[in-house]
Amino acid sequence: MLYFLTNWLADWYGPFRVFQYLTLRAILGVLTALSIAFVFGPPLICRLGSLGRQPIRQDGPQNHFSKAGTPTMGGLLILLALTLATLLWADLRNRQVWVVLLVTLAFGAIGFADDYKKLVLGNSQGLSARRKLFWQTMVALAAAGFLYASAKVQAETAYIIPFFKQVNLDLGWGFIPLTWLVIVGASNAVNLTDGLDGLAILPAVLVGGALGIFAYVSGNVNFANYLAVPHVPGTGELVVFCGALVGAGLGFLWFNAYPAQVFMGDIGALALGASLGTLAVLVRQEVVLMVMGGVFVVETLSVILQVASFKLTGRRIFRMAPLHHHFELKGWPEPRVIVRFWIITVILVLIGLATLKLR
Repeated sequence: MLYFLTNWLADWYGPFRVFQYLTLRAILGVLTALSIAFVFGPPLICRLGSLGRQPIRQDGPQNHFSKAGTPTMGGLLILLALTLATLLWADLRNRQVWVVLLVTLAFGAIGFADDYKKLVLGNSQGLSARRKLFWQTMVALAAAGFLYASAKVQAETAYIIPFFKQVNLDLGWGFIPLTWLVIVGASNAVNLTDGLDGLAILPAVLVGGALGIFAYVSGNVNFANYLAVPHVPGTGELVVFCGALVGAGLGFLWFNAYPAQVFMGDIGALALGASLGTLAVLVRQEVVLMVMGGVFVVETLSVILQVASFKLTGRRIFRMAPLHHHFELKGWPEPRVIVRFWIITVILVLIGLATLKLR
């Protein structure tokens, strides 16, 4: 909205043309989302506290029992800040911006329904896993189908393998199931990781910021050609969304840092994961997403391996899954687990960014 206003004002006063620069609007997106989170965070947390409190797993680490009663559904704050900042500073004529924003909000709505049933309606199970997966699949397939049908260049649906300049596989219809897998997989991976104060949000911010760099490069034909990255027209505008995601995430972390004043809930975790998956699809960096989001991948694999091992052999591989609970039960204090997972994510994000040059 402000993007269009500043463009109109630029016809009357030249310096307003500075708002046409992606980098400035991305920075403004960060600051706007951060400001919204700071302003609306305290009253929203108070309101969420009156709706219901986060239930604590009885089989979990004992130090978690003190968290009973902490407000949840804090993902509402993330979505509010992210959406408003994106609408204010992004070029709303860009279809990629609308795709990632609508997918994020749709997955947030699924998470909201799950949280609402648990906290307000008193249904401890929330949405059934089958129903949740059904709606996630519907949204992901709708996004995949739209992107495939509206693709204008071959790079928009090709499969790119990092570290190789010329590996560019034409997926054809295979683009649709791959997109479904990335979006749904990323959404549930972030949701599984969201088990400790601040554990999921900072890695999501780091990965989202890094994907913003990929979006800027792939959207600029000169940078894309120089770095041998697929040029996908229009993806540069996603930098504004990524900036808003970073600002909203950092604003939420202000209240979610240990000891948390509010939990993210499924509304935030499912939405954030879906946004990261959609961004990776749009900039054609699904493999890099797996590298940079390695913490999310490992957390998900720990659950899969734990369940498979118990069903097949009756034995558990880890003391508890997801993996962060395993380290807690080994005696690691919660802040140590969180910070070490953050450090690992920083390393993995740097490795992912290195693929821009190492080809």
